[in-house]
Amino acid sequence: MIHALADDLRLPPIADSSRVDGLWRHTCLEAFIRTPTGDGYFEINLSPSTRWAAYRFDGYREGMANLEMSAPLIESRAWPDRYELEALIDLGGLPDLARSDWRLGLSAVIEDADGDKAWWALAHPPGQPDFHHAAAFAFDLPAMERP
Repeated sequence: MIHALADDLRLPPIADSSRVDGLWRHTCLEAFIRTPTGDGYFEINLSPSTRWAAYRFDGYREGMANLEMSAPLIESRAWPDRYELEALIDLGGLPDLARSDWRLGLSAVIEDADGDKAWWALAHPPGQPDFHHAAAFAFDLPAMERP
């Protein structure tokens, strides 16, 4: 959820739900997922337009490839004082994530009505915003114990 006056945000118009690169250049919500072991991680970008992108990385900004997955279901709602984006993302086809704890980095690029951008995240490394940096994976999500 983004708390801002609707007129202060630059949001792309709703479009067909398709995979598109470069969503981070405008208002975009992002999730980064990794397991506690290994250097690889996943990046999922969600646009208010309902367009999306998903990538697999072998290591820090290395070995980037499209992540094969079903299109997420993205719904957005705007009110005068806030904007919400809700997404249902099926990660069941990713065996790397099955039955493992996750480290998450949740972030947003927010473009204002003047075209200026702000970068938000659960945590930032020192210096320039870098959502791919290990320090940005700030939320631990333990695996569900199965009976």
